[in-house]
Amino acid sequence: MSWGHAEALQSASADPRLTAVEKRVFRKIAWRVVPLLTIAYIVNFLDRTNVAIAALTMNQDVGLTTAQFGYGAGILFLGYCLFEVPSNVALYRFGARRWLSRIMVSWGIISVAMIFTTGPASFYALRLLLGVAEAGFFPGAAFYLAQWFPPQYRARILAWFLLGIPASTMIGGPVSSLLLEMNGMWGLAGWKWLFIIEGAPAIVLGLLILIRLVDKPDQANWLSDEEKTVVRLHLSTEIKEREKRGLLASLTDGRVLLLALIQFLFTAGSYGVVIFLPLILKGQHFSNFAIGFLTAVPSLAACVVMIWWAAAVDRSGRKIAGLGLACLVSGTGLLVAVWSDSFVVSFLGLTFVVIGTNAARAIFWTIPTRFLSGIGAAGGLAFINSIGVVGGFVGPSIMGLLKDATGSFDAGLMVLGGFLLLSMAFAFSLKLLIVRE
Repeated sequence: MSWGHAEALQSASADPRLTAVEKRVFRKIAWRVVPLLTIAYIVNFLDRTNVAIAALTMNQDVGLTTAQFGYGAGILFLGYCLFEVPSNVALYRFGARRWLSRIMVSWGIISVAMIFTTGPASFYALRLLLGVAEAGFFPGAAFYLAQWFPPQYRARILAWFLLGIPASTMIGGPVSSLLLEMNGMWGLAGWKWLFIIEGAPAIVLGLLILIRLVDKPDQANWLSDEEKTVVRLHLSTEIKEREKRGLLASLTDGRVLLLALIQFLFTAGSYGVVIFLPLILKGQHFSNFAIGFLTAVPSLAACVVMIWWAAAVDRSGRKIAGLGLACLVSGTGLLVAVWSDSFVVSFLGLTFVVIGTNAARAIFWTIPTRFLSGIGAAGGLAFINSIGVVGGFVGPSIMGLLKDATGSFDAGLMVLGGFLLLSMAFAFSLKLLIVRE
């Protein structure tokens, strides 16, 4: 970019009128792009985790033990991990709009096909295929959003997008519990209605993504030439620290490897809690209907806090500190949940786990885009996520195995609490490798 353009952008930042123009442009883009992706992610995440509510009746119907359920719930992430980097390389080649659409349609079809679960083998196979189909959606969407928003907006934008995770639980818990009540309608079990009704919207949303989105700001006919210039200037002046553009260079970068480890640890803790929370509550003798609503409470709190937390981090620019503190909150909350004899205090602790891990995600994904670009960003984000989401297999598997071995969820929760506190330590250590946040 020329010095003239840089000076023009600096002048724009100093001019209140032009700053207002800038805010209007990025607000316009946000309203056009983010709601559709957020709704897609709500459905995407719901189809990934609705098995937690389905398990309340499905496990007995098809003969799954707690360990088999935990293994099957987590095996999704092995398929996801294996195909994550190839999927994002394909996204970079074919364009985010087409590839994200393909992911949603195929994901929706397989999610509906979960009704054909008849035992452990079919459960494992279908969950593995779900992971293969969904591979690349989240890092692809994160890469896509980084093409539209400069660093000073990314934590907030990602927070709104990642709202899909707690929102899916907040919406999905009550809705899924109600769908279980359709048991016997037209000869289908309630858990089968759950998979049909919650899987079909992914197909529709995939087609909407294909119709409504474009790959880059320059292709958007709903932006004026002036608005495109504002976006182009802000993105072109982004300064990246020790930038990595190549695929191999990104995959072997120490910062990428450390970020992958951090995400693995807090994802293991997060999914171990989210997947087993309905079964933990069932142990307190709540009805299936009450469990659906109780699981929504932590997610509602997370929706509010993560938006506030992301905005505070954007204003301060201290992303690494914000990430470390979020991991500390979640780890401490999990240990409180285990050690307390009071259900109310334990439930409050689990709520802090959900708040902390969701806040961590919103901040986490703004960090790699500060030094990755081009196909290096597409592949690097996918690699971080592919290693990280193995935690989605490890967490539920640990919970299931230790529950069967000890008869209690406490041992599994203690291990996952250790994972979350380790993620905090490694998060703060990022400062040794990253100067510019």
